[in-house]
Amino acid sequence: MIHEDTIKLLRECCAGIKMGVDSIDEVLPKVKSDQLKNVLQKSKEEHERIERETQEMLDDYGDDGKNPNPMAEGMSWLKTNMMLGFSSDPDKTVSGLITDGCSMGVKSLNRYLNQYEAAEERVKDISKKLIAAEEHLAQGVRDYL
Repeated sequence: MIHEDTIKLLRECCAGIKMGVDSIDEVLPKVKSDQLKNVLQKSKEEHERIERETQEMLDDYGDDGKNPNPMAEGMSWLKTNMMLGFSSDPDKTVSGLITDGCSMGVKSLNRYLNQYEAAEERVKDISKKLIAAEEHLAQGVRDYL
């Protein structure tokens, strides 16, 4: 059970990180504020650092990880582009989209932490780092809402 929960939690972290990095990449070109761009870029770098750590653990277990749900990715892309297409203040819109995404990520990761409670502590720690990164990003973009 420990092994199974460990891999499942790592997979969910992997998928969540990919979704977050893809979302940041999607909105970065539309951001006007250099400060907001900096917040997003630093968060992307933090997510990628956690992703490397996650992938190393997945490699140790001989697992390829997990990609985000294609339907969720498509809906996210559609919502982002629709909202930005109608926005007169792209920084405000980006901040709102990122805040919503971070909230969903934190909620999902906490649910997976509870669901896969037999996972190894080092994997739970990665999940908690990712939750902290999401919370930090949401706080960092609040000034632009």
